[in-house]
Amino acid sequence: MNRRRRTREATAAAPQEGSNPLARWRQRRKALRESRLLINEARRILRKYRASIKEPVDEEVRTAIAALEEARAERNLRRIRERAEKLDELLEKHLAFGRKSAFREYAESIGVAVLIALLLRAFVVEAFKIPSGSMIPTLRVGDHIFVNKFIYGLRIPWTDIKYFATSPRRGSVVVFIYPQDEDKDFIKRVIAVGGDTVAVRDNVVYVNGRAIPRRKLDGECQYIDGDEDAQDWNIKPCVAFEERHGEERYRVIQDVEGQPLDFKPFKVPEGQVFVMGDNRDHSHDSRVWGTVPLSHVKGRAMIIWWSSGPVGGDAPGTVRGGIRWPRFFSRVHRFPEGEPVLP
Repeated sequence: MNRRRRTREATAAAPQEGSNPLARWRQRRKALRESRLLINEARRILRKYRASIKEPVDEEVRTAIAALEEARAERNLRRIRERAEKLDELLEKHLAFGRKSAFREYAESIGVAVLIALLLRAFVVEAFKIPSGSMIPTLRVGDHIFVNKFIYGLRIPWTDIKYFATSPRRGSVVVFIYPQDEDKDFIKRVIAVGGDTVAVRDNVVYVNGRAIPRRKLDGECQYIDGDEDAQDWNIKPCVAFEERHGEERYRVIQDVEGQPLDFKPFKVPEGQVFVMGDNRDHSHDSRVWGTVPLSHVKGRAMIIWWSSGPVGGDAPGTVRGGIRWPRFFSRVHRFPEGEPVLP
């Protein structure tokens, strides 16, 4: 239904003067809104087609606009209706060629909404789903997150060109284009930035010769990992540690019977970052395939907006699928104080 029909139907269906105060307030608010839209439409047509509109028509329409504005200023409901109907009739009689059809109105509204959504996705925020357990316990399989794409600069879509590029901070969780397959996106934690020297000895990470401070967490530690597509899940025991790196505080886990991991000292090239997963024994990261160019970094993980997947079953040692309500709208960069690492 176009605006002209809405205006006429609103006038025809309007309650009489004897309506209760609430009904009259609603009616007046609707009439003011519809009349404002009608005035904007009339002005748009006069401006867009001024070269082809005859002077008497132009003057008549402008007079009707002024009369409707006067009624709006007085907030006189009866006059607003009468003068809005008069202006609507003038537009239909003389300037119908410039009025938008219902289809055009809807098409333009949808087009604008799609364009805004695409721009937001390309430059501001994008949604990602976590497909693997490499970032357990910070992120679990089935978590859906929003990523801030603006924070590290503006990247032109489908290119490596980036403006106002900045390096992520040590300890930040970032999404990036996998250097060995640019059709894939990975998510890991930044351990070192350009110019840093990183090494791992006996599972302890060193940056520039200093160990990242960490302490073993007490209590039971176990997690669920496996193949999401096959729904093949296993509960695995682990050892949890708290690490403090840069301005971030977070948890990492290792297998109970895992072998100590070593990584020889490596200097990160300028314009690159060294990343690792929080599930240290089960993460395919920079220890294997190298560093990530800053041009490949898409953004910083912000918030978990949806989470569904494997959870602990009713019986000990069992797993079932479900929605993980407590994870909804939790920040990625937060330390889960007091929360055990459990399925």
